[in-house]
Amino acid sequence: MERLFETVAGKVSGWAGRPPAFILALSVIIVWGVTGPIFHYSDTWQLIINTGTTIVTFLMVFLIQNAQNRDGSAIQAKLDEIIRATTDARNGFIGIENLMQEELEELKVALKKECGDDEGGNHESVERLLNRL
Repeated sequence: MERLFETVAGKVSGWAGRPPAFILALSVIIVWGVTGPIFHYSDTWQLIINTGTTIVTFLMVFLIQNAQNRDGSAIQAKLDEIIRATTDARNGFIGIENLMQEELEELKVALKKECGDDEGGNHESVERLLNRL
């Protein structure tokens, strides 16, 4: 079931981000708008577009979240491999995405201090980091 969902989610989210999907959605809105006078802008006419867009939005949230989760996991795995393969990198950074937000903030502050960048605008720290490589 999970494999089927991921396959469908990947295909639908990939298609939804392309111009034909936008053109289809725009066409539906135009047709709906043009039919307004025919249906005298009735409550049912408005309910059709409201219901349709709500259902599509609700389903797309899950598909987009699935795609973002997979992309995030893939990027994290690639970054972990870069850290692992780089001799001067600290392997302790592998897996920090599992830390709590407060712990990540503390780590960020500690790294800024280590780089001599307490104010957030010291670009010399970037140069020092690059020189370490």
